[in-house]
Amino acid sequence: MFITEEDYKVVIGDTALKVISQVSAENRANAEAEAQEEIAGYLRPKYDCNAIFATEGAERNRLVVMYTCDIALYHMSAAQPQKMGSEVREERYKRAIQWLEGVQAGKIIPDLPLAVDEDGNNTGNTFLYASQHQLRHNW
Repeated sequence: MFITEEDYKVVIGDTALKVISQVSAENRANAEAEAQEEIAGYLRPKYDCNAIFATEGAERNRLVVMYTCDIALYHMSAAQPQKMGSEVREERYKRAIQWLEGVQAGKIIPDLPLAVDEDGNNTGNTFLYASQHQLRHNW
């Protein structure tokens, strides 16, 4: 499991988490899966998302953990009556998306495992550098 109960304590209190998740482990698990897929949509072209979300404990990237919590909480709060506390959740969600867009654009380079193919070649490069052979026209 990528996200733990302790990870949420950085971004929300215990009582508020129980209220937002509606005391349902299923609601929380669904929101976490949605958050991971949303993050993977930004990171997948360059980074190995399976490796990122398979890590546990101190090996995880702390920003990815925090933003996964923020996005999951945003999705859980959307189901709340009268959108209780949605301003804070929405602000943190927007910040997470800005960071992901920065990573996707190459402006932010996180310490994450790169996507590689079976031969160990980096598949996340978006540029291919090559040139044609020089033409020599002797008339």
